[in-house]
Amino acid sequence: MTPSRDIARLIEIMAALRTPVTGCPWDLEQSFDTISPYTLEEAYEVADAIAKNDMPDLREELGDLLLQVVYHARMAEEDRHFDFGDVVEGITKKMIRRHPHVFGDENGDKPELVKGIWERIKTEEKAEKRAERQALGLEDADKGFLDDVPTAFPALQEADKLQRRASKVGFDWNDARLVLDKIREETHELDEELSRGEPDKDRITDELGDTLFALANLARHLDIDPEEALRRTNRKFRHRFAAIETHAREADVSLETMSLEEMESAWQAAKR
Repeated sequence: MTPSRDIARLIEIMAALRTPVTGCPWDLEQSFDTISPYTLEEAYEVADAIAKNDMPDLREELGDLLLQVVYHARMAEEDRHFDFGDVVEGITKKMIRRHPHVFGDENGDKPELVKGIWERIKTEEKAEKRAERQALGLEDADKGFLDDVPTAFPALQEADKLQRRASKVGFDWNDARLVLDKIREETHELDEELSRGEPDKDRITDELGDTLFALANLARHLDIDPEEALRRTNRKFRHRFAAIETHAREADVSLETMSLEEMESAWQAAKR
């Protein structure tokens, strides 16, 4: 079998890998549950390549992510649920439907008009999806308002999505400074837990989680992506810690033997 630019070849390769007896033993024993972590990992590696502006790496990582889509579609086809063609048809149908200002005759020459079109169509799609799932016996009649937010999101992103969802029915602050007050309240409660004679790790974990949740809420009110804000700080940390390593090499000492004062001096120099 030879490589190809045609998606059909990738589908053929996956089918061969999943063919009993002649296929790959590792690929044959996989399931949706075992492959799911790899799918998330590949998505993060795509984001990492974009952040680094590494186009050769991005090309490779997009291929790895595409393989994940083909893998899941193949397993679904084996179980007679759907195949890769159904996936493609579904997303093309959705994109055409959500862009009537491009593929239809609606007016969407301004971003705010496009947003309004999207919101209306997404509401219609949700109603249709709910009806379809109910007809198949898959929809829980007692489904909660927040149940549409996936629990598989990174925790900060899940917090942001939950808060945005709750805000649609008015469960929200109308001033970012009120969120700051909430953060101060949570950090005070965290300080109280840490000050106990015998700190309770479960209670400390709860208070720390409450603080992080409130910080995510502040980011939303400031129209800042909390994940991106933390990534920026992570990048700064990497850069400044690298300066400490450089200082250690120039001084011909190991990181393990450097004093905290020496590390802090190199850190501050990197900040400047």
